[in-house]
Amino acid sequence: MSRSLAKWDQKIRRAAELATRHPFAAEALRFYERLAGFQKSMYASLEAGRGGSLRGDLDLPRLLPHLPPFLALIETIAPPPLAQSAAELKAGREVLEEFWRRGRQGTATLTDAEALLAWTFLQPYAEHLADQTDPTQTQETTPALCPLCTSRPHVGVLRPQGDGGKRSLICALCTTEWDYRRIVCPACGEENVDKLPVYTADELGHVRVEACDTCRHYIKTIDLTKDGRAVPVVDELAAIPLSLWAAENGYAKVRANLLGL
Repeated sequence: MSRSLAKWDQKIRRAAELATRHPFAAEALRFYERLAGFQKSMYASLEAGRGGSLRGDLDLPRLLPHLPPFLALIETIAPPPLAQSAAELKAGREVLEEFWRRGRQGTATLTDAEALLAWTFLQPYAEHLADQTDPTQTQETTPALCPLCTSRPHVGVLRPQGDGGKRSLICALCTTEWDYRRIVCPACGEENVDKLPVYTADELGHVRVEACDTCRHYIKTIDLTKDGRAVPVVDELAAIPLSLWAAENGYAKVRANLLGL
């Protein structure tokens, strides 16, 4: 098995583990477990070919054969509103192209359901392209956007460094990880520590809500110095109570997850 496919297995195993540990997130994690299984198989089929660019056009001939089984899976496993949207998605090609061209930062003229379906379908394709890209060939972008594909970050990470933790961000689309200063808001660039509160919950002590009182946005950051077994994308998804708390207190997430939280 390739190292890249092993990353998908790690996500799937972590989702199953956390579903058992956190009943409040079990339904969402079981959904993700099934979705990640499909994404892994799609990624594996894409590994056989190369080419393409994260800032170029979609390789639709390679992608469209995967779309009907993806939509059929979503109809089966997703909550009713999303399942219905999958059943009604007729112009799939146009939706994928629109998301790829303009929707990564939430600026496309797509419904929330269309953007979510496009994102989850294209994610393994984007990760495949990122894995084939020389990291030294990054292009100019703003620090808070992915240096490879310009998408917004989905989750932050604190990795052990010296006596503390080094912060990085993980792209919502291609999962590229890049360094980011620890005391800076990834939404507006605020640097005043007094305006950047951090919130945690006892039952999820390794997950931080890093908020900004200037722009009222937040990102969840997974602290690997407290739980080295965490898988950031999965642990972020499991931290539903923190997302609900942040929303109740008037904070909007920099990039919503597949639950819309």
